[in-house]
Amino acid sequence: MPLLGSIIKSGIALRSKIAIERSNPEQHQKKVLRKLLSKAKDTMFGNAYKFSEILGADKFVDSYKSSVPIHDYNSIFSKWWNKTLHNAEDVCWPGVVKYFALSSGTSESSSKHIPVTKDMIKSIQKVSMKQILSLAKYDLPESLFEKGILMLGGSTHLHQRGSYFEGDLSGITVSNIPFWFQHFYKPGRKISKEMDWNAKLEEITEKAPDWDIGIIVGVPAWVQLLIEKVIVRYNLKNIHEIWPNLSIYVHGGVSFEPYRKGFEQLLDKPLNYIETYLASEGFIAFQDEPGERSMRLNLNNGIFFEFIPFNPQNFNSDGEVIGNPKTLLVHEIEEGQDYAILLSTCAGAWRYLIGDVVRFTNKSKCDIVIVGRTKHFLSLCGEHLSVDNMNKAIEMVADELNIRINEFTVSGIPFGTMFAHKWYVGTDDSCDPSRVRQLIDDKLKILNDDYRVERGSALQEIFVEIVSPQVFLQWMEANNKVGAQNKFPRVMKNHQFSEWEEFVKKTQMTR
Repeated sequence: MPLLGSIIKSGIALRSKIAIERSNPEQHQKKVLRKLLSKAKDTMFGNAYKFSEILGADKFVDSYKSSVPIHDYNSIFSKWWNKTLHNAEDVCWPGVVKYFALSSGTSESSSKHIPVTKDMIKSIQKVSMKQILSLAKYDLPESLFEKGILMLGGSTHLHQRGSYFEGDLSGITVSNIPFWFQHFYKPGRKISKEMDWNAKLEEITEKAPDWDIGIIVGVPAWVQLLIEKVIVRYNLKNIHEIWPNLSIYVHGGVSFEPYRKGFEQLLDKPLNYIETYLASEGFIAFQDEPGERSMRLNLNNGIFFEFIPFNPQNFNSDGEVIGNPKTLLVHEIEEGQDYAILLSTCAGAWRYLIGDVVRFTNKSKCDIVIVGRTKHFLSLCGEHLSVDNMNKAIEMVADELNIRINEFTVSGIPFGTMFAHKWYVGTDDSCDPSRVRQLIDDKLKILNDDYRVERGSALQEIFVEIVSPQVFLQWMEANNKVGAQNKFPRVMKNHQFSEWEEFVKKTQMTR
């Protein structure tokens, strides 16, 4: 019996029992907000919005919500965060910001600079430890806790820009991992610094036989690509021939469901899938129960949450906030409803619209699922189609036709005087596009009543084009979006969709 594995597993089990949270979500969140306001009250932002006075109010949460406006990235960066790039101290959080995570999401062309403070790094580490503790709930062999953990993240080689460093959040967090974790961490410091993504995948593939990997962490599309490369390189039937102890896959960034069918064909035995919600703005939630498809919110480590009901009264068709909507706290939400998230954090984000839309699956446990992004809902004529609807429809179609659909994207287009949806579906398996079209339409009618109604009126037609998954990857490469934290946009609009269609035509002409 491996001694180290036994010690680690026993420690996890013991700590998980100690870590049971005893107070309710409302108390946690009030405590977090008070702590955030107290620490930031003497910053430029804290002085501008009178944090000291807010802290003295009887209903300080209500006072905070009424005093501080809602921010999106452009508004908070142009007025506040931009100052921190020029070495200004005490802007939105005490001290100088040393790190900035570069984040462009799935649609924006230019990178966002998201501040990552020392306190945020500590918060991410604490939530990461909670996730490790949750492994006590899984039936895992002690030997697993001595195996390697392959983290397929961005480069740890951060670019120095005067007084600060910028790079992928994964690179920032890995460069700050605890010393004891170095023993388990793969691909190691040297390969992690590689800035060329394709070169990094090649180096990992070369080293694969030298490692005994038990856990893989990364975005589904890139992890699947790496596993396929390893299998081809060493002429394997499945990845377990080279990593027999691989037992856990930790994923995040996008829904895993469209990838599940193709991913599991690369395995010899089932894996435990664990979803995380780690954004550039903080570690928001993680799955802590085996077999669940929901995640537990991080309620007591540096993030205060507000929720805006995601509906036409609060958001326009471009996913932008209308006016000054009423926000709800974690104990005020309703299960089964969609909400856009506002964050106030220990990195100096204040009532910040992160752009994600979530749904609560269990109010008492504060469990959520991500259903899309505010700008990635498709509603030309009231169909209110979410990325969650799309993911589920694609999963159902793939299962019914027994094909692998690795990627997809959709856009709303004019059709005569009305509207249509145009889909691009990525698969190398043989299938009839007309059958795929019919099934997507049928499944969405079942999943979404608004969609079903509009298909009888303003939403006149559905178009589906089948392309190779390689085309999606080539588009990512052409747009400098290859790498650990880049995802293909599920919904494209206007100019971006026109560019995509032109790219597809040129790619197919050269085949």
